[in-house]
Order: sequence, then structure tokens, then C-alpha cells
Amino acid sequence: MEFKHKPVLLNECIEGLNIKPEGIYVDGTLGGAGHSKEIIKRLDEEKGLLIGIDRDEEALQAAKQNLSKYTNVKYIHGNHDDIKEILKNLKVEKVDGILLDLGVSSYQLDERNRGFSYLGSNELDMRMDKSQRLTAMEVVNNYKEEHLANIIYEYGEERYSRNIARNICIERRKKKIETTDELVKIIEKSIPRLNPKEGHPAKRTFQAIRIEVNNEIKPLEDTIKNSIDVLKPEGRLCVITFHSLEDRAVKQAMNRAKGMCTCPKDIPYCVCGAKELGKVITRKPIIAREEEQKENSRSKSAKLRIFEKI
Repeated sequence: MEFKHKPVLLNECIEGLNIKPEGIYVDGTLGGAGHSKEIIKRLDEEKGLLIGIDRDEEALQAAKQNLSKYTNVKYIHGNHDDIKEILKNLKVEKVDGILLDLGVSSYQLDERNRGFSYLGSNELDMRMDKSQRLTAMEVVNNYKEEHLANIIYEYGEERYSRNIARNICIERRKKKIETTDELVKIIEKSIPRLNPKEGHPAKRTFQAIRIEVNNEIKPLEDTIKNSIDVLKPEGRLCVITFHSLEDRAVKQAMNRAKGMCTCPKDIPYCVCGAKELGKVITRKPIIAREEEQKENSRSKSAKLRIFEKI
């Protein structure tokens, strides 16, 4: 399947990165290189450098094809959570800009056999990195009921999480749950009143399991901090999120990095060690223009936050 992924908030990201032709830039979620192609066009072929990181080897192969005419690119099969180690291995101390486009790509959703989509009948997988061991099938069939319910509630914000977890456990005792449509049927019968206005009934649960499989939320605050640490002075970090959990974690991390004290108000002096590392460029997150939202439905939930290092 051809790797198609329309970059969200493309112009806003390029403007936000404030690209210098001789700079070093990191695309921590390279995908098919939609954003990166516009970044590298603005770099000096001899002195500029693009570092593309992705967990998905298929995405890396697609990116290599998309950027085949450019020689100033380094491709890394890895996780943006490990950005410090990745740069250390490349002998790069500091960079001028970093872009993180979080969540699952359109390609991963459309390629049904990856198990990200609740449409059709496919193996429960949901791994962004196919080399990792944990899969959605493992989560659904082996997690304890309470743990499963907590994940669905916390990561999916699903109010019927306990019903869904209970029914999953009932069904898996009869037979192993192996496909996406088997899971969808369990979810549908666990929700008392299906409301078409709320979208597909399995959407929140599938999101929750995907986040758990790929550990998308827990390391995020540290990832933002580490990304800011490796920026040069006036370097920019641009982060696109697609749901409230991601956006909250990014917002909190950026607020801490700008030196916002998080101590309780009744404490007479700061004990949290707030230290100013830079400033948040976006007082409110940037959202897609109306035209983009009409052309690309994925952009409707996208939010862009930008931080600049001192």
C-alpha cells in the first residue's frame, strides 16, 4: 500500500520552526515526510541537515523515497522519546528546531491489517513499531479487568469503560479475541445507548488501547523537556497533538519549561525548582483553518503549540 499522509498544519509548522538554511532540524515523527519535505527545501544542501526519526519502518522507507533527491538527511528507526540518545549517537550536540506530529498517521489507520482501525476485520495489532512485543491482542486478552477498565477510561475518556472491560473478560474466557471486529461487537453491546452524534462507539476504546500499546502518553512530558534541552538558543519546538490527553501533557511540560511555578499557593516560597528555559510562542494552540478542516478531516482535532529556547 502506498504511504499517503497529508501533513496537518503544514504552513503553520514551517513558520513556527523559523527555519535557518544552515540549521539542523529534527522531525521526530517522520511518517511519509510530508512536513520534512517542506523543511528540507529551506535548508542549504551543504550546511543544513535534517534528522528524521520514526518507529515505523514502513514510514521510513516511504520517507526515503519521498526525499530521494536530497542528500542532507539522516534516517533513524527509533522513538522520539529517546531524542537525547539518538543525537548523542549522531554526535550532534544541539539542534535548531524539532517537530513532533503525535498520534497515529492516516496511512496506519488506512492500512487495515495494522489493526488501528475499528472498520473491517483485521488482527488486533496496533503497533507503530512492528519489532516491539506488546500488541493490542496481548492487552485485550491478558490485562486484568480493572487495569483494562482504567486504561479505557483514562486514555479513551470512555464513560462505559467498566462495562466494556467486564464484557471483554467474559468473551475472552470463551475464546481468544483476535480481530478488530470481534472487539467492536463487544464494545457495541457494552454501551447502553449508541449515539450517532458521538461517532463510532469503538473510537474511544481503540484510541485507549493504541495509546497503551505504543506508550504514547507516559513519556510525553519528559520528551518535551528533553527536546527543549537539546535546542540551541532561539531554537524552536513545534508539537501537534490530536486529543486532550496529549495536548494537556504538552501544555504542562511547556509551562514548566518557561519557568511557571507549580507549588501550592499556600507555600510562602518556591520549592518546585522552576527554571526558565525559554518562552511559549503560542498563548493559545494554533488550530487548522476552516479550508484545511474541510479538505482534511484529521486536521479538525489538531492543535499546534510552539516553544522557543532562551
